[in-house]
Amino acid sequence: MTTSAAEATDVNGPEPDLKRVMGPKLLLLFIVGDILGAGVYAVTGQMAGIVGGIVWLPFLVAFAVAALTALSYLELVTKYPQAAGAALYTHKAFGIHFVTFLVAFAVICSGITSASTSSNVLATNLLAGMEVNGWIDEVPGLGVTTAVAMGFMILLALINLRGVGESVKFNVLLTLVEITALTIVIGVGFYALTAGDGDLSRITVFQSPEEKGMFLAVTAATSVAFFAMVGFEDSVNMVEETKDPERIFPRTMLTGLGIAVIIYMLVAISVVSVLTSDQLTELNEEGSPALLAVVSVGAPDFPMDRIFPFLTCFAVANTALINMLMASRLLYGLANQDVLPRTLGKVSPNRRSPYVGVIFSTVLALGLIAYVANRSDSDIVLNLASTTALLLLVVFTIVNVACLVLRRDGRPSKFRSPGITPVIAAVLTAYLAGPWVDRDRIVYEIAAGLLAIGVVLWLITWLTNRGVRAKKTGFRDIEHMEDGVD
Repeated sequence: MTTSAAEATDVNGPEPDLKRVMGPKLLLLFIVGDILGAGVYAVTGQMAGIVGGIVWLPFLVAFAVAALTALSYLELVTKYPQAAGAALYTHKAFGIHFVTFLVAFAVICSGITSASTSSNVLATNLLAGMEVNGWIDEVPGLGVTTAVAMGFMILLALINLRGVGESVKFNVLLTLVEITALTIVIGVGFYALTAGDGDLSRITVFQSPEEKGMFLAVTAATSVAFFAMVGFEDSVNMVEETKDPERIFPRTMLTGLGIAVIIYMLVAISVVSVLTSDQLTELNEEGSPALLAVVSVGAPDFPMDRIFPFLTCFAVANTALINMLMASRLLYGLANQDVLPRTLGKVSPNRRSPYVGVIFSTVLALGLIAYVANRSDSDIVLNLASTTALLLLVVFTIVNVACLVLRRDGRPSKFRSPGITPVIAAVLTAYLAGPWVDRDRIVYEIAAGLLAIGVVLWLITWLTNRGVRAKKTGFRDIEHMEDGVD
């Protein structure tokens, strides 16, 4: 007699199971929506400034690296179908509490830097939209843009403090808005080509203003493009709410990545077909959004440029909100596990929101925005996006190695990454995380500074646990790290 699905091992033990509401269609929209966030709006123009017309190539390379890493995630999520993600896999593979903590805190920091990137993209597009519609005479300077970005972060904090929960159906709506905005860019690009106002031949032109070789320039652009491909890893946190995840997760995650990269490459082609290299250089120097320029230049007779900035704001705001929700929730989880100060785990009795975690993550984001903005030689969006990519590339390297280690634990998996693909993925992600990809020094300063804050908090907790509570510092129940808060 065969064993029925209902008799499968209960991975949660005595804990109540989450409601499995996501089928393949909802999961696909969740993955696509998570990937199609602020990334493509934030970095396409900057990437074109690094490699010229072949800006589509770094997106393709970043997709290949992300897809290989996704295979490792799929092997692990079908082996350990619990919603703790990279921290769980690291803990299962190495069993070193401090390493698990660093991975979890790096994910928190990536959420904060991603939200900070999104806030700057939103501020830029909001002010540009106001100018296009004639509501202001000209786009204000860096100070006003930074103030708007910081104001948006405070607004997010207020929303999070009210206890906003995650809603898959709301994500579907926002995903459709994101796809609509990017479809407008693609449509305008191809309209300009058919009208003779674009030049498709530019997509084969490599141009490096800093006179880098093609390999180094594409590598540098790929390390930036990776920011646009991240998000697929968040879907593993939905595994306990997915119907038959072992069967549908592999196909759905890879399909989502494929849809995203096709959209990104078409957007990239539209950008370089409509805008000349001189126009892109000018936009990058001014900090103006390249995708809005495509709509304005490629279809001047249509009013799409008047609404496009606000569609962008809507899509980017979704990314920032989800990132800050994730960051505050993980801070709560780490405090609840007694590996961060317990104060960070305090929950509002009325709103049931982790209010100290929300405030702490918001303060970090505000400090981050102010720090980068005060560097006169710094590209705010590029450096914040690069920091997000750097942190996640390090996390992905560890997850790929963990996938190899956990193949020896004897636990079966419904999906197996082919052959040595985890090795290839680990090597590629480690390479893209290295200083040889020509990142700005400030990127490493930001990443190191954020992780240093985490280490200090861990040390405070370790001293408190040892001196006051007479107990060791370590994860008590990593599988349910985020349980207990609405």
